[in-house]
This record gives sequence, structure tokens and C-alpha cells, in this order.
Amino acid sequence: MSLRITWKLILLLAGVWIAGFFGRVVDVTPVSAQPETTLFYGLTLSPSGIDPHVNASAELGIPLRSVYDTLVYRTNAPEEPAQQFVPGLAESWEISPDGLTYVFHLRRDVKFHDGSPFDAAAVKANLERIVDPATKSQKAVFLLGPFQSVEVRDTHTVAIHLSAPYAPLLDGLSQVYLGMASPQALAQWGVDYQFHQVGTGPFRFEEYVPNDHLTIVRNEKYAWGPRIHDHPGPAYLERVVFRFFTDPAGRAVALQAGDVHVMGEIPPLDAKRLQQDPRFRIIPVPIPGQSLGLILNTQRPPLDDVRVRRALLFATDREEIVQAIFGGFSPAATGPLSSATFGHVAMPDTLVRFDPPEAVRLLEEAGYMDRDGDGVRERDGQPLRLDGVLMTWGSLPEVAQLLQSQWRAIGVQLDLRTLTYPAALEVARTGEYHLIPQNYSGSDPDLLYPYYHSSSTFNWSRASDAVLDELLGRARQLSDPAARAALYAQAQERIMELVLLIPIRDPVNLNGVSARVQGLRFDAQGWFPILHDVRLQ
Repeated sequence: MSLRITWKLILLLAGVWIAGFFGRVVDVTPVSAQPETTLFYGLTLSPSGIDPHVNASAELGIPLRSVYDTLVYRTNAPEEPAQQFVPGLAESWEISPDGLTYVFHLRRDVKFHDGSPFDAAAVKANLERIVDPATKSQKAVFLLGPFQSVEVRDTHTVAIHLSAPYAPLLDGLSQVYLGMASPQALAQWGVDYQFHQVGTGPFRFEEYVPNDHLTIVRNEKYAWGPRIHDHPGPAYLERVVFRFFTDPAGRAVALQAGDVHVMGEIPPLDAKRLQQDPRFRIIPVPIPGQSLGLILNTQRPPLDDVRVRRALLFATDREEIVQAIFGGFSPAATGPLSSATFGHVAMPDTLVRFDPPEAVRLLEEAGYMDRDGDGVRERDGQPLRLDGVLMTWGSLPEVAQLLQSQWRAIGVQLDLRTLTYPAALEVARTGEYHLIPQNYSGSDPDLLYPYYHSSSTFNWSRASDAVLDELLGRARQLSDPAARAALYAQAQERIMELVLLIPIRDPVNLNGVSARVQGLRFDAQGWFPILHDVRLQ
């Protein structure tokens, strides 16, 4: 025993001498024996709020998808149906024949990060918080559709009652915005809950410093993961630190400097360069939902004439735009839904194509000529000038500049103004615009309803079409996926027959990833990483 102590003492003194000699402590453990367990992840937007029940940003879901579990999960495996849902916090569920009641049978082994039990009372508390007008929910409440009430039938059985059938309900319940939060934490923290979030997911919320960082740490007790995870039990990583990089020019720089392991929304030119560097790879993730496009105000002349709207569509060279601005990473869109969305159909060339001669013919048929030779057509002395509203996201300013050039070639003047999102919403409310952008993400095609049904306040095309209203109204009430898809195919075609928008591209999130990151995948919403399965090599 004394010999072992002597040798330990000698080694300890030697270590002290080495540290003193070189001015620092020397760790002689091989690097290969020190696996890194902290992932640094770059966020591209600093949200004004990150409470998923209150706020609507997709950016909040990137970290919080790992903090919260949902009642169900939506799969995105290519071998599975696009409309497939699998158990989450609910082991099983039934839908009443009239589509008005959803009964969920809950897992019995789940606890929130604060140790409180997950049960039917917790589901009731969450849903009632979301629909409470005082919460001022910006997204979650709309995912519940015609929600009427929630009923606790026993400790682990809960029923959701609707006032009308609503097929997208399961999709809504699969999203982070309807993640289950600890009622105990909600009651304790009130309006400050966003800084003290408590879920049941594979990671616990540790710290949030706005505009600086957000940290989540592994939930060591996690044992109820859904089958969209590749392995059971706790996550591989111990900690994930999210940092904010709002300037697009700095994202690839941060990745190359080692400030982050993962960075979303890499600009296309940087993505092309990173593809040539073996230290990194680009993971392109198609985003379901609306295509990036410009909605046309059909109630404001000259866009009240469908011939003028169709001329603009035929004068738009979408392939030039996706190559010049998006580096070919995004496919050109042909309609209101992106190709990654359930129910999407590509529009025929008869409806959507690049055909400048036909565009000119339509404008002349509508009475627009360039009689004074200034390059802008006019009718009855009024020049063909359009007012376009832009925001800064989605490379919209660059897209609009190309549109200006393309439309100028057929004699159309496009004037542009870039507004903040709240200011753009106010302009949309008043109708004082000709064009305004759309790009709303979501995995269910019902997102067409708020933008194109005549009853909706977000119907920025201001169209009122009985055929389209009927298609969108019926599709949200049917439970059969094939029947819904058929109706949405007709709805998309009707939207393009009426030329309610100029589609530009299908959104694709270009994620720059260190080659050391293994197992990174994204869920069916496209934006949200499944961090439970990620390792650092």
C-alpha cells in the first residue's frame, strides 16, 4: 500500500513541476479519448419571443423541438405514407365517426423535467392555456382549428372536442407549438415562462440570453422517445448551445472558424464553396408549406384583369431566378405549395410557363400599348405600373430586382418598397399593394385555407371564388388522405387558373454542417433538427 502511495505522490509532484515549467496544466489524456459532447448550433434569427404556445417563429422550434414532446409525431421517412402519424406522448387515439372528437390514451411513464407527472390534466392545462385569449397565441391556437373544449376522462385519457371536423388536427398536435409544458412551471413563472421552460423531451431547457445564446442539456431520465428517433433512451450529446448569427454574410465564416458545428440558411454561394471543403458538408432540407411567391391583389386595377395577371406569370423566368439567386439549390415552383408538401401537384405548362410573346399578346388584348415609346405600356393614359411590397427574408429584394428587369421587357413598371413585417401586415390589411410575398411553412396543405379562402383575413389576393372556397372547405373536413389530396390538387389548379400568385421557388434550407457531426436529421416540418440522435465524431 505504501509503495502505491509513493508512486502516486511522485506522479503528482511531477505533474506540478511540468505545469509550473510550462505555465499551464498539461492534460496527457489522448484527444481520441475525450469525446466532445457539446454541440454548437447557429440560429439565423433572434426571435422576439420563444414561448411556443405564444410565439410563431420557426427559429424557436429549432432548439425547443428537443425540449418538448408532442402527443403524436409525423413521419417523413420516404417509405412511409406522407400522412402517417405515430405515437408520442399518446400511445394511441381514436377519432369519432363524425370527426368531432379525438380521444387520446396517454403514456403512464412520463415525467416533466421538474419531476411533475405528465397526465390528462396536463394536456388540458396546456390546451386551455393556448386557447385563452390572454395568451395571445400567434400560431398554436390556429393549429387547433375549430377547437371547442378538452375533457379529462381519466388520469391517462383525454378527449378534444371540435365544433366542426378538422382533418389537420393531428398535424397541428405533432408540432412544437403544441408541445406539452409542465403546468407547475406555467403556474410558477407566468409571463416569464419563456425563460424557464419545462417539457418532457430529450433535452432540458437551461438558459436563454436573448440575442446571445440558448442552452439545452441532456435529460438523463428520458425513456419514452417516439419511433422517429433512431435509438431509445437519453440523447448522445450532453449539451447543445445555440448562438445567433443574423447576418447572412457571417454564417459560413462562423462555421469555418469553428464557432458552430451546424449553421442553417447558408447563402447559396457560400454553400457551393463549402461543398468543396472536406471539413464540411451541406445538408439541403426541402421545406414543406407554401412556395416562395408573390400574391396578386385581384381587387386593385390593373390586376383585376386576369389577362394582366397571367401576362405577369408568363413574363416571369423562374429558372433564371433560382439559378442566379438560389444557386440552383431550390427548384422553381409552379404553384402555391412546395413539392415537399403532402398533396402537392406540379402545374401543367398551359397554366405556368415562361412565355414572353404570349405575355405581350395578353397585355395588348387587355388594351395596354406603349404609345409614347417610354418602355412602359399604358391604357387610357394610365401607365402599367405596379406597387410591390417586400420584406427582407427569403432573398426577396434580389428576387424583386430580377422581376423588375423581366417585367420591364414586356412594358411593365414594378415599383418596390421594403417594409418590416408588422408594417407589411398593415399594408396587407388596407389592400394598398399590387403584390405581396407569401412563404408560410407547414406540413399540411390546409395552410392554403387562410391564404385563399374568401372568409380569411389573410386572403391577400382578395379573391372570392365559390369553386375554390368549396374545395378548401371540404378538404379540411375529410379524414381520408387520398380524398384530401385529390381536392387539394384541384384547389392548386384553381388558384393558378385564377392567377392569384406568381410562384418563384420551393424553399430549401441549406444547412452547413461540420464533417464531425454524425446522425443529424430533420423532422417532417423541415426546419427542426432531431438532436436526440446526433453525435460528435
